[in-house]
Amino acid sequence: MRIGIQASYSGGFQETAAEIRDLESAGLDLAAVAEVYTFDAVSQLGYLAAVTERVELLSAIFPIYSRTPALTAMTAAGLDFVSGGRFTLGLGASGPQVIEGWHGVPYDAPLQRTREVVEICRQVWRRERLDHQGKKYTVPLPADQGTGLGKPLKLINTPVRERVPVMLAALGPKNVELAAEIAEAWEPIFFVPEKASSVWGNSLAAGRAKRDPSLGELQVITGVPVAIGDDTEQLLEFVRPALALYIGGMGARGKNFYNDLAVRYGYEAEAKTIQDLYLEGKKDEAAAAVPLELVRASSLIGPESYVAERIAAFAEAGVTTLMLQPLDDTREGRLKTVETMKRLAG
Repeated sequence: MRIGIQASYSGGFQETAAEIRDLESAGLDLAAVAEVYTFDAVSQLGYLAAVTERVELLSAIFPIYSRTPALTAMTAAGLDFVSGGRFTLGLGASGPQVIEGWHGVPYDAPLQRTREVVEICRQVWRRERLDHQGKKYTVPLPADQGTGLGKPLKLINTPVRERVPVMLAALGPKNVELAAEIAEAWEPIFFVPEKASSVWGNSLAAGRAKRDPSLGELQVITGVPVAIGDDTEQLLEFVRPALALYIGGMGARGKNFYNDLAVRYGYEAEAKTIQDLYLEGKKDEAAAAVPLELVRASSLIGPESYVAERIAAFAEAGVTTLMLQPLDDTREGRLKTVETMKRLAG
C-alpha cells in the first residue's frame, strides 16, 4: 500500500511544498495537486518537481474540458520531463457547475471526450503525427471549419516516457468501466471497502475484460481522512461537513454525482435529507445528517490497531494508494501521521 497526500490549495504554497519535502523524507510516495476553480495545478506541480527528488506527482484532477487534448498531452509530457519521469496525469470530467460556470464551455459527452483525450495524449507521447478523427475531436481541424492550413504535427521533444500514466477520477458505472478499460489508475471518492464490490464490481469487471494487458494491473487511488490515536473518536465529526458539502452541495438536484454515490451505498433517504438541508442553506444540519456509519467506513480514524485493520480492508478491496487527509492541524502531527501510516501499511 502506497501513501500519498494532497497539497492544500489554501494558505502559502511555499510552506506546503516545504512540508511535502519533509514528508518525502518520511516515506511519502505520492503528492497530488487539485485543480478546480483554484490556482492552476501545473505551476504548483512544476514547483514540487523542483524541490522534491523521489515522490511521485499527480494532477488530481485536470478537467478534460479546460485544455485542448494536445495541450493536455504537452503539459503532461512537460511535467514528466521536469520531474524526471515522476508524473501521473490525473483527469476527470468535473461537473456542469464548474465546467459551464467557470470555463464557459458545454458539459457534454464526458465519456466520449475522456476516451478521445486519452487516445490523443498517447499518440502525442509516442511522437506520432497527430491525426485524430473522433466524434468529439478532429485534429487537424477540417478545412471547412478554419483556414484549411492545419496539418498533422508531432511533438518536437522526445518525452521522458512514451506513455505517461493516466489516472481517471470516476464514480458512475460507465465512467468506472472506462477507467478500468483505458487508464493505468482509477480514483474513486468516499471509498467504503465493504461496499466497493457491490457498487463498482460489475463496472470494474466489464472494463478489465476490454483492458489492454500492456497497461498492467489497475491501480486504485482514494482519499481518506486520517487520525491515529486512542482519543480520536470526536474527530469523526470533522469529516461530516466535507461529506455534506459533496453529497448536498456539489451540483443541483438530479445532477450530483456524489449524492448518487451515497444512494448507491444504501443511504437514499439520508442523501435526500442532506441535499435538501444543504440547498436550503442549513449546512450544519446537513452535516449532522451524514450517517456516522459512512463517516467511519470511509475514514481511518481510531487507535493504531483499528487503523491497521482498516488499511487491510482497503487493500483487500483493491486500493493500492491511500491519499491521506490528516485531521491533525499541525505540521508535526501530519509528519507523524505519515510516518505511522507508512509503518502500518508496510
